[in-house]
Amino acid sequence: MSSLLTPYDLSGLALPNRIAMAPMTRARAPHHGEATALMAQYYAQRASAGLLISEATNVSPHSAAFELAPGLVTDTQVQAWKPVTDAVHAKHGRLFAQLWHSGRVSSMALLDGNQPLSPSGLNDDLEQLQVWGQLQNGYYTKIHATPSRAMTTDEVIQAIAEYRRAAVNALAAGFDGVEIHAANGYLLHQFLSSTTNTRDDRFGGSLANRARFLAEVIKAVGEVMPLAKVGVRVSPYAGYNNVRDADPDGTYAYVARMLDEAGIAYLHAADTNGWSGQPDLPRMIETLRPAFKGTLMLNGSITPSAADRLIATGDADLVAFGRAYIANPDLVERIAGNVELAAPRPVGWYGGDNVGYVDYPPHGAPAGEPVRTDALSS
Repeated sequence: MSSLLTPYDLSGLALPNRIAMAPMTRARAPHHGEATALMAQYYAQRASAGLLISEATNVSPHSAAFELAPGLVTDTQVQAWKPVTDAVHAKHGRLFAQLWHSGRVSSMALLDGNQPLSPSGLNDDLEQLQVWGQLQNGYYTKIHATPSRAMTTDEVIQAIAEYRRAAVNALAAGFDGVEIHAANGYLLHQFLSSTTNTRDDRFGGSLANRARFLAEVIKAVGEVMPLAKVGVRVSPYAGYNNVRDADPDGTYAYVARMLDEAGIAYLHAADTNGWSGQPDLPRMIETLRPAFKGTLMLNGSITPSAADRLIATGDADLVAFGRAYIANPDLVERIAGNVELAAPRPVGWYGGDNVGYVDYPPHGAPAGEPVRTDALSS
């Protein structure tokens, strides 16, 4: 049997397998960032994963890299998530909410005319930032980032409080835990880099100071839920959103030790350069594994056979699949049956309706039989 299919104890949460669904922005919360019945169907279809991690979910009104992404800010957003978590739990699944602040990766067009917030107001590379919106004709497309402004110290402290409040809201919405998004060039990642963080207060300068924002977020979230229910996602070598860390090996060895000492549930390390065929997975393992003794989850264009080897050798405890889960809601069952994976169609990745979202059939469904999109699949 594949090592991926063996059970795992995640800090007291029993996982039936080592397969996680990675967080993937799908941009289908069109009404004030509120989750929908379609999202409930999407997550429930994939509930056989050992762990589901939600799409990146805004913790602040100042966060918006992707229009139509959901939030955990308002009471109505909390209430809208409850049918989603209920649907997953009805299928005996487990769902963590990924807590997200996009920081400088945004546009005034998505922030009601307000400037995006960032550690230091760095704006020399706006064309490289991934900001997306939906046009009036319904098509979803990349739009231009607009200049950010440096956060005051009080605003950094306010952002920490926003993460704390989002964690409270996640519990109220029925999530089993949270994942703090410190990867992919978003706000927490921006603070960790000496290039995007040139502050001279206690949140900038030395590596310890640049990591203080993440440390304070973890501390604040830990005040409202056990850290055994808190994961952290990092992407040490990511080119995505251009953080340009001058010493990623040193930065993330330090961060991994800090997270290990904090006692979080897991460290989720994403090899985002693997998306473009330039993987850094061996380097990432070499940097993180010696420093972090807890549960290590790896992600980034990893095939099931490669994932099986990572588990078998002990280089990973869990493996998260992203794009494979777009077209394979029954990914666990396909791996168990050694069934070829379906490839995602180039439609419906961001925005839209059921097409490219909940209309991928499970293996063995009769050819041409439509997937029901008016109710949760059985």
